[in-house]
Amino acid sequence: MPTPSSSPARGARLALAAGCAALTLALASACAAEDDSAAPPPGSDGAERELTFEAGGREVAATLTLPLRTPDSIPGALIISGSGPTDRDGNSPLRPEAETNWNLARVLAEAGVASVRYDKLGSGDSAEEVDPEAPVDPQVFDDEVAAAYAELVAQPEVDPERTVVIGHSEGALYALRAHDIVDAEPARILVAPPGTRYLDLIDRQITEQARQAEAVGRLPEGQARQLLSDARYGRAEVRAGRELDDDIDSFGVYTPENQDFLAWIDSFDPVELGADLPADTPVLVLWGEEDSQVTEEEVDRLMTGLPDARRVDLPDADHILREFRDEPGATVLDADRPFSPDVAPAVEEFLGTAW
Repeated sequence: MPTPSSSPARGARLALAAGCAALTLALASACAAEDDSAAPPPGSDGAERELTFEAGGREVAATLTLPLRTPDSIPGALIISGSGPTDRDGNSPLRPEAETNWNLARVLAEAGVASVRYDKLGSGDSAEEVDPEAPVDPQVFDDEVAAAYAELVAQPEVDPERTVVIGHSEGALYALRAHDIVDAEPARILVAPPGTRYLDLIDRQITEQARQAEAVGRLPEGQARQLLSDARYGRAEVRAGRELDDDIDSFGVYTPENQDFLAWIDSFDPVELGADLPADTPVLVLWGEEDSQVTEEEVDRLMTGLPDARRVDLPDADHILREFRDEPGATVLDADRPFSPDVAPAVEEFLGTAW
């Protein structure tokens, strides 16, 4: 896989990017399965329409997906993407066919739930709006969540009293904080959610991938040691509030442009966010057992802050909820691997009791 970009719109939010490994060197897991690309889109037969709304001083493009048969008032869901330049469908330059959000919208439509998904800053057409040399104000992402939720409940088909916020990967941190961002207390679905502070997750990912690359000769021993040293120095500097310099070798993560965002998002401990949810908030946690970005131990830790949440571990599913198959030599193509069939029943069962 290619090395992630170091621009603030991309590098600052790449640790949990939708894909097998956002902080990767060049190693890809080999996967293969049947092609499900012939499946109709969730918005077929007129069940999908394009939306735009204002957030953070720009026009945001979004998609509303409706069930094919829509009664007068139906539940609504807001889908929040993972990190990096991940668009409304869950795709990014690193994983152009991941389609995590697209698949979630399809599952929701089949369950009778409308959904809104949007192109966050740095993705879709807005990628050209980002200055690669300028820091990004973290507040813009909260503004997008708030505006997207308002757009969701403004749709005539949607019952504003029956809503759910769904966050994939880094998006789960926004979903956990939804009651602080929007004037509502929606149910939550956390998909492949982080269970540790952001910079600790980055440290684990960099360490694992550097050691893996070193073991197969893709990274010299001395360079791996220096990379890990620089990354831990960067983490310490961010947490201490000291300014970063430009010569830290950390896959473009610890840069002056990224510092404000990293300090902000690292301030949230997912366990504390879970414990601070309004009482009786319905929560579903979905985690793929083949997820190479979020570990079982990290999800276990998250659950200590969500003692009443429902957790479903999806067998054979990876970080983007597609089926993983370990077949060395095969070409990794997301579109050739089916979306986990275990997602729909888990979501439908949860939504059946959420309101």
